[in-house]
Amino acid sequence: MPAAYPLSSCIEWQFAEAGDLAQRIRAAKAGGFDLVEFHLWRDKPVEAIGAALAETGVTLTGICVDPRRSIVDPAERAEMVQAVRETIEATAPLGKPPLIVASGFKVEGMSEEDHFANAVAALKEAAALAEAAGVTLLLEPLNTRLFSAMYLVSTTLGLDLVEAVGSPNLRLLYDVWHSAVMGEDIADVLKGRIHLVAHVQVADMDDRNEPGTGTVDWGHVMGTLESLGYKGSIGMEYFPTLPMDQSLELTRKTLAL
Repeated sequence: MPAAYPLSSCIEWQFAEAGDLAQRIRAAKAGGFDLVEFHLWRDKPVEAIGAALAETGVTLTGICVDPRRSIVDPAERAEMVQAVRETIEATAPLGKPPLIVASGFKVEGMSEEDHFANAVAALKEAAALAEAAGVTLLLEPLNTRLFSAMYLVSTTLGLDLVEAVGSPNLRLLYDVWHSAVMGEDIADVLKGRIHLVAHVQVADMDDRNEPGTGTVDWGHVMGTLESLGYKGSIGMEYFPTLPMDQSLELTRKTLAL
């Protein structure tokens, strides 16, 4: 029997007709979701979001460290660590959700070895804060189509960084769409390291819409996650092409959930 992964709605892009994020949480709950996620928090009604979460019993599966700062540029390291500290404090009333970290852009003239060493040093500082607070950091590889100069655009490199940091509070966020854009195969890049992955996000190729609208082999994706032993949730980080009830139905059918 296929694994019954719970689905998390990305309310940054979904249930927009409901209003602000607090109202989207209520709409997501009414639409059958117990899990939601969104992006940056500083421009959002955090207090109202907390009230909506408490009212509905919905859980946040991810929110971004804000502001975004580089993990590879030593000139931004202090700001990056401070952003993690402030995000931990600000989101504690939201249930201490996992906090998503992107790498920032490559530094011109810097060697690959120094990029890696700087990333490990910054992530070790951030992970120490996460350990003290009981929070998980999710390192997310992106892609060069959207961000041509981004440092972390490889799942393998992301997992190498997680391993090098060696903290139980730093894990990988594996985004199927970013990975597909980069031409990766899920079975190759996650083999033997699924224990380092704490969250998976899905969207179809090419236009980042719901599964079932594009060219991703979802049988292969979901079969790989199950065979490797993934135990987490699936984040629906896509732009819906259908009303959300129909979009959810298509997603569940396509992912066999």
